[in-house]
Amino acid sequence: MPSYPRYVDEPAGDQPLSRAIFRIARAHKSLAARLLRGAGLRPGQELVLMTLWDEGPQRQVDLVEALESDAGTMTRSLARLEKAGLVRRRPSPTDGRAVIVEVTEAGLALRAQVDAAWAELESTTRGALPDDRVAQVIADLADLEQNVSDALVRRRDDPAPVRTVR
Repeated sequence: MPSYPRYVDEPAGDQPLSRAIFRIARAHKSLAARLLRGAGLRPGQELVLMTLWDEGPQRQVDLVEALESDAGTMTRSLARLEKAGLVRRRPSPTDGRAVIVEVTEAGLALRAQVDAAWAELESTTRGALPDDRVAQVIADLADLEQNVSDALVRRRDDPAPVRTVR
């Protein structure tokens, strides 16, 4: 891993912004994984628990929407969390098609650990950046997210052909 970000010196033709975003996302997720390991969680699973802690039991489909996930990924994540005894799924009493997800006592017991991991992740990510720089980075990232989201909406009805690499 380079000691200082390579993207500062990369020529414009090498997609420096996309490469920088990819690298920071990968590094951030790796650090999150290390910090969450003590709680027995994988990155993303804490988001499910955090949502349930803050908003209470909810339909699985609502978790998918709230976390901007897909049904398959959420199902796998919930199966792992359920196997670990951190959540339980039950049929909805009012809608036979829906599944309600709720956190268990064991899941509640992880809250302080997860909060501490996220606080350390935030502190490490921020480093010594002053408040005004953090605010600017957040604003810049929001602009980039909007650019990508707009492109996704424009391309929703024009999917790329599916190719299988062999």
